Amino acid sequence: MLNYVVTSNHVHLLVQDSGDGVIAQSMQLAAGRTAQEYNQRKRRQGAYWEDRYHATAIEGDEHLHRCIAYIDLNMVRAGLVRHPAAWTNGGYREIQHPPRRYALIDLDDLSAWCGFASVGAFQQAHRQWVEEALMRNERQRDERWSEAIAVGSYAFAEKIKHELALKARHRNIDAVDGICALREPANAYTAIFGGESSALRTENAGFWA
Repeated sequence: MLNYVVTSNHVHLLVQDSGDGVIAQSMQLAAGRTAQEYNQRKRRQGAYWEDRYHATAIEGDEHLHRCIAYIDLNMVRAGLVRHPAAWTNGGYREIQHPPRRYALIDLDDLSAWCGFASVGAFQQAHRQWVEEALMRNERQRDERWSEAIAVGSYAFAEKIKHELALKARHRNIDAVDGICALREPANAYTAIFGGESSALRTENAGFWA
């Protein structure tokens, strides 16, 4: 795991894809165990999650940096905190103040994927990304990070579209502010676990949000 934020009704995860359907399997396991534990504790039955997860492939360059900051600012956009450091259940605090035990984020891998030779250098840059986003007042929801199939350069989005073949035939690549997003139909968000998002894999993309 490279970043995360847990809210009152949903979770954002940024993870590295190792292939072989590991994301789909992991999400099925996490969702199933969460529902089972909650139902046992509350002595209830029925579905816990409203929908299945949605996976978006993120290109590993400046788009990854922007995605990290976007996840960090989730609860700022919700109006619950003024700075991500104030939200306990988020990756910002763990990145800046790594716990001695039970860490969720692999800081070494995260620093390396973001192009930094040391964790300290990455932490400094990470703080700067978030502060700059706050100064630019980037507090509006950007559906590209949570609803697109892929986000990155045009070449990256085109590569994902090519790998999807017929599944992506009617999907467009939109470019705004230097960010290209491969869109998918809205009705795909209500499918069951193990759907087409779980099959999206690419050697060029190591990150899914």
